[in-house]
Amino acid sequence: MRRIWIIVLAAVTLGLSGCGYNEMQRSDEQIKASWSEVLNQYQRRADLVPNLVNTVKGFAAQEQQILIQVTEARARVGSIQATPELINDPAAFAKFQQAQAGLTSALSRLLVVAENYPQLKSDANFRDLQAQLEGTENRIAVARNRYIKSVQEYNTMIRTFPNNLTAMMFGYQVKPNFAVEDEKAIAKPPTVNFDKPAVAPAPAPAPAPVPAPAPVPAPAPVPGPAK
Repeated sequence: MRRIWIIVLAAVTLGLSGCGYNEMQRSDEQIKASWSEVLNQYQRRADLVPNLVNTVKGFAAQEQQILIQVTEARARVGSIQATPELINDPAAFAKFQQAQAGLTSALSRLLVVAENYPQLKSDANFRDLQAQLEGTENRIAVARNRYIKSVQEYNTMIRTFPNNLTAMMFGYQVKPNFAVEDEKAIAKPPTVNFDKPAVAPAPAPAPAPVPAPAPVPAPAPVPGPAK
């Protein structure tokens, strides 16, 4: 009897291996690792925001609107509970993605504003923060690309026969992913024009009318000789 159970167990093991179960496990773990790295880099960026805002405020306190926008965008990012389970919830994933895109856009506008303040640009603390931010944005792009590839491979695998039968049996679902269009968007900061709109020149005043010359009086007649 024991030998029969061993044979059955071996058959089940071989069956699971042949239908992609083990590969699904490995792929799922790879996605979790890639997602964890994405979150680490996003958190690294969020941690830079307070110091960056305070530094800009010291030189450009009048730029209250953009400073408030950056602070609010960071708050929206922090309000989302970025748990590992988030990658299994398309609606929550989309909300997370939208919040991060909002912070990316706000930070881009902040750096554009900084170009108008030479003293701020020459400040050592600001230059250091800017370098850290740029490096973090590059790390975010790399981490996101790894996550995208991992999810693409996983989603393709669980939708391919006969793996789709195994996925259905064990409850494996397609995972949400970052859009390709969004990848292009974060690679290129939005163009923002902070210049004041040009004021159309006032029309030149119409020339004053030239008065007509006064009529020349006719010469008085010369009297003739007296008769």
